[in-house]
Order: sequence, then C-alpha cells, then structure tokens
Amino acid sequence: MNNDWSENMHVTQVRVARPTDQLRQVERFYCEGLGLTKIGSFTGRGYEGLLIGLPTATYHLEFTQHKDGSPCPAPTKDNLIVFYIPNQQQIDTIIKRLGELGYNTVPPENPYWEKAGKTIEDPDGWRVVLMHTAGI
Repeated sequence: MNNDWSENMHVTQVRVARPTDQLRQVERFYCEGLGLTKIGSFTGRGYEGLLIGLPTATYHLEFTQHKDGSPCPAPTKDNLIVFYIPNQQQIDTIIKRLGELGYNTVPPENPYWEKAGKTIEDPDGWRVVLMHTAGI
C-alpha cells in the first residue's frame, strides 16, 4: 500500500476527545495526579469542557460534560492512553501522587504493558499506562 498521501498531509494539531460525567475528578486526576496542564476550557450549548496536555505540545486531551450528563465508562480494560516516560523517578513520583489522590495501580489487561509499565484507571475507568521506555 502506498502512503504518499501522508507525506503531503499537513496536520497542525491532534486532539483526543471524550465525554465524561466527572469533569472535576478527571481534571484532578490528569492535572494534579498525572501532572499535565490545563491549557484551556470552554462552556456553551449545554457543555463545559477542558483541554489538558503539555503547554508546548501540538496534541492534547479534551474532556466534555453535558448539563444533562455525559457518562463515558471505558468500553474495555484495554482502552489506553500510553505515556512513554524514560525517567523512572518521574513515573514513581506520578504513581505516588495518584495514590495520594486514591488512584492505585491495576494489573493491565494485556501483559505486554506489565513488563515496563504501570497502569492506573482514571475516574471513568479509562486506563493510563506510564511506560518506562523512550517509546517508538
């Protein structure tokens, strides 16, 4: 398969978005616990939301909550956001902070993530993996 189109595709930003009905807890988990930054927020048309990420990155997470509720339990235990962090001390610090907020590590569904990673569920049950490698 020829992927020439991807060489010409200009993407300026990537956003992964999902609803929640626990917006404040999600903000606490990802900002206070994981250590990401709230880079924006919005309200309108019955929604409120927040953008979370790294201030200098062109990718971020968006969480939205509708005034009538926006439940979004994870469909499986293998729906993951993976952070590749080569510094073990940073991972240990994050794990400690999340533990103090009441979020402890859980065994991963896929044993691959166990060999160099730690898995934690966010308030909606979506899983975050802190992988002790430099990534791909």
